[in-house]
Amino acid sequence: MDEEANPIKDYLFDYIKNSQIIPQLISEKKFDVVIEDIIQNCYDKIINLDEKDVAVGVLATGILHYLLTNALLNSQRKIEYGGMELDIVVPDIKTLEKDAKMSLIICIPKSSDKQIIEQKISQLEKIQPVKENIWVVLSENLEMDKKTFVLSKENPSFSKIIFEIAQFSNVNGANKFKILRV
Repeated sequence: MDEEANPIKDYLFDYIKNSQIIPQLISEKKFDVVIEDIIQNCYDKIINLDEKDVAVGVLATGILHYLLTNALLNSQRKIEYGGMELDIVVPDIKTLEKDAKMSLIICIPKSSDKQIIEQKISQLEKIQPVKENIWVVLSENLEMDKKTFVLSKENPSFSKIIFEIAQFSNVNGANKFKILRV
């Protein structure tokens, strides 16, 4: 299943591929620094490629996909489940079905409309009954009753997301290898 070309993803992965520093940071498990580097160097360009909320959503998904793979954290991305598309599930759908408290859904709404986001969250709560295991990545800081991460140049909260996911996986036993000591 080939995903259609996306100029934001293309720009992101070209930047990563041509970076002198990212491979070194990955080997040192400095995922927060990788995210900060990508945001500093790609953010302004990508938000001119599409509507800001959409651009940030695509950038967040691309960064997470790349870093979850490099951090050796099990995850599934863009999964159809229960009649909706889930952005990212950690570790996977099977675990979500078997034991919801052991799995995490990361929602990346391509909108900053609080009503639209809350509607999506309430749909997700039908699949993930452990409400604190639904995290949201936003393009701007909105007051939500969920754990949120903002991807912007002004707000560094998104840079900590990989460590938080690793911590979740380690605490809940989903990461058998304990790759990241957090």
